[in-house]
Amino acid sequence: MNVRCALASTALLMSLLCPSAHAQPVDVQVALQDGKVVLDVTASVAAEREQVWAVLTDYEHMAGFVSNLKSSAVIGHDNNALQVEQSGEARHGLLHFAFHSVRSVELVAPQEIRSHLISGDFKSYEATTRLTAQEGGHTLIAFHGEYVPNRWVPPGIGPSLIKSETGKQYDELIAEIRRRQGAAPHPAAPASSPASP
Repeated sequence: MNVRCALASTALLMSLLCPSAHAQPVDVQVALQDGKVVLDVTASVAAEREQVWAVLTDYEHMAGFVSNLKSSAVIGHDNNALQVEQSGEARHGLLHFAFHSVRSVELVAPQEIRSHLISGDFKSYEATTRLTAQEGGHTLIAFHGEYVPNRWVPPGIGPSLIKSETGKQYDELIAEIRRRQGAAPHPAAPASSPASP
């Protein structure tokens, strides 16, 4: 039971630290390397890059559309560098547990998000998310993260669970991007020209 709880905690914390949004195709790769978890995600999103960026960096409102978050706030700001604090309660089956993290986030709008852990439930955390505009109003997301968890992650079930929970996180964020796309005001129709006398 303790091992399952540790796995679920690690997986959900990782997914919260690497928010993204996806449409098909999406690819999640997880590997364990000498106690380090290496996570790579690529996804093609049916949204403009600025729309994807707006959701990925909306830390003040993220608790409203990420189900495991109880709170999310920017607690420090220096030009394009933020300090983001998040806490919540994650659930996996019958298990539930609290978590907390503080991250340093460097923003290079609207193309790159670089972050590392200041404090929380990892020994270390480094990640970069890159957004590339594509034809047809799509955006390619490429995420690479490397983590050293405080808890042991067994090589068998661990990567599978992390991959599953990361996919769940993607579903919630793509839903928010679609919601905002639907709520965006449509451009007004051009006014009719008055008839010539």
